[in-house]
Amino acid sequence: MAAIRKLVFVCSVMVGCWFCGIEAQTKPPIVNGLSWTFYKSSCPKVESIIRDELKKVFKKDVGQAAGLLRLHFHDCFVLGCDGSVLLNGSAGGPSEQSELPNLSLRKEAFKIVNNLRALVHEQCGPVVSCSDIVAIAARDSVVLTGGPKYDVPLGRRDGVNFAEVNATLEHLVGPDANVTTILTKLARKGLDTTDAVSLSGGHTIGIGHCTSFTNRLYPTQDPTMDKTFANNLKLTCPKLDTQNTTNLDLRSPNKFDNKYYVDLMNRQGLFTSDQDLYTDKRTRQIVIDFAVNETLFFEKFVIGMIKMGQIEVVTGQNGEIRNDCSFRNSDNFLVSMTDEESGSSSEMR
Repeated sequence: MAAIRKLVFVCSVMVGCWFCGIEAQTKPPIVNGLSWTFYKSSCPKVESIIRDELKKVFKKDVGQAAGLLRLHFHDCFVLGCDGSVLLNGSAGGPSEQSELPNLSLRKEAFKIVNNLRALVHEQCGPVVSCSDIVAIAARDSVVLTGGPKYDVPLGRRDGVNFAEVNATLEHLVGPDANVTTILTKLARKGLDTTDAVSLSGGHTIGIGHCTSFTNRLYPTQDPTMDKTFANNLKLTCPKLDTQNTTNLDLRSPNKFDNKYYVDLMNRQGLFTSDQDLYTDKRTRQIVIDFAVNETLFFEKFVIGMIKMGQIEVVTGQNGEIRNDCSFRNSDNFLVSMTDEESGSSSEMR
């Protein structure tokens, strides 16, 4: 404990200069077509409808917060924040959900989004896009688990295109990625080094599957991993292909805070993509600064989320407002017609 206190004291001294350099940053600008008050007239209660429902959901299972936050990430990095990750496969193309990086997305998260869509459309009519609902739900997942409050620019419309095969592998950051890969992929989306480290902080809540990190345990242990931490993980994941899960954040797995960065400083990051943020000199100081200054982390996380939430958005008269988040409106119509003719709509869904 004495060693940790000493490290924290040293870090708190080091944080000063770096913080001075970025303190003056403000919220990023919003793209044309989005607005902070987009639904002021058409659906003024949209955010309260969503938050009230998510309070009930998280009271039953707080783990769903991480699932909704991750859904927003996986949507934005492939085809932009257009709700494409929500689409089931159809004649229009293969589903992103069937791609390897998305197989571990929580199935319940998709159901929650569609339920939120139904509640919002019941109150306001079909004026709020599924992609906006995902963005609001991600923000509320952060707030309702203890994270920073922030406004979300709205006005996204739902995309009508399907991602190409392997697009998720190309654009999403995998658990085995190093800092070079992380920075390269995020730079393509207009996100910088600070964004990369702050957005990785989303791993302060949620779970990781053994198969995403057992390569760090077997056949030999990753030297960047704390030995006691590794030995405890081996109890949960006794084999390379174990299908169990464990918490991403060792210290406070269900609270959105800065303890994820404390984990990294103690060599207790679960994924290579986590721990390498502290191992690599390009990102280590930012990790340290966030570990000793939660306010700073929250500030930079908000900036990163607002920037990420605007990647390649569809706005204006483009795209559509889906009547069902799982289908493009044209596909939903065709499915409904097929169900009607076969008399098996309940079975099809």
